[in-house]
Amino acid sequence: MKGIVGNEMGRLFVVSGPSGVGKGTLIKRLFSRLEGLALSVSATTRSPRPGEIDGVNYHFYSREQFEEGIERGYFFEYAAYNGNLYGSPAEGIVQQREAGHDVMMEIDVQGAMHVHELAPDAVLIYLKPPSLAELERRLRARRTESEERIQGRLAAALFEESFLARYNYVLVNDDLTIAEEILGAIVKAERKHKK
Repeated sequence: MKGIVGNEMGRLFVVSGPSGVGKGTLIKRLFSRLEGLALSVSATTRSPRPGEIDGVNYHFYSREQFEEGIERGYFFEYAAYNGNLYGSPAEGIVQQREAGHDVMMEIDVQGAMHVHELAPDAVLIYLKPPSLAELERRLRARRTESEERIQGRLAAALFEESFLARYNYVLVNDDLTIAEEILGAIVKAERKHKK
């Protein structure tokens, strides 16, 4: 797929950050108050967590289905993370942008770097926890992961921070209301650049 750029197209917002930092919660709150945003629902090979719905939270695929999608060029980007595969279906992103709609993606750092290669005009936003100890507390409070998975996610969070300089914005999620206000302000300011 060739790079996708152009001021007439919708903006592409990429939100990354470690598991447990609150990306999903923050994006959900933002969508309830800002119009004109489309969410790119990612695909994954991991099992659904309690309360997650296929096609809403993620598209849940078997590893075989996911790998077939890679072979067919189905994904805009994909990456391996903590033993599972994650990716963003390309068709919806491209169609929404070409129609002039803004798209928000919630993906990991590897995916964000790949998206930036394909769409250099993408706005990269990294959501950071106030501290590693707070991130660990949040992960444990979810009660959805083994000790091994928690340690893997904490190690991944440390690795991801080495990419912060490549992001347009770094936002600390210490207070959800304040983080929501700041993320909303970023989206509003960046939208002005597409006209």
